[in-house]
Amino acid sequence: MLESLAFALAGAAVTLGGDAQRGAAIAASRSSGLCVLCHAMPGANPLQSGTLAPSLDGVGVRLTRAQLRERLLAPERFNPQTLMPSYGRSEGFERVALARRGQPLLDAQQIEDVVEWLAGLK
Repeated sequence: MLESLAFALAGAAVTLGGDAQRGAAIAASRSSGLCVLCHAMPGANPLQSGTLAPSLDGVGVRLTRAQLRERLLAPERFNPQTLMPSYGRSEGFERVALARRGQPLLDAQQIEDVVEWLAGLK
């Protein structure tokens, strides 16, 4: 299922396009993207940024858009022990609010927005 979602989102990227400003807001949100909980991020208050994961500063130089997208959709492929969730997955989570059950953490447009923002981090 994850593979089909990844292919669907990869195809959607061509038509959806991402918005870096929306992506930055999603990544900085402590209720939707949650990236800031684990990663230090450019522009984020260091006292409110996590240190569990690598800094996102310069990630757009190190990884392509396709690689960034795959890391959002299937982070366990790169590190089987990762704490990072698969943002496109909708099953297998624990303690999910009833209103959010069966939904991915981020939808296809949100994934593309975050990818666009990450790709711009040079």
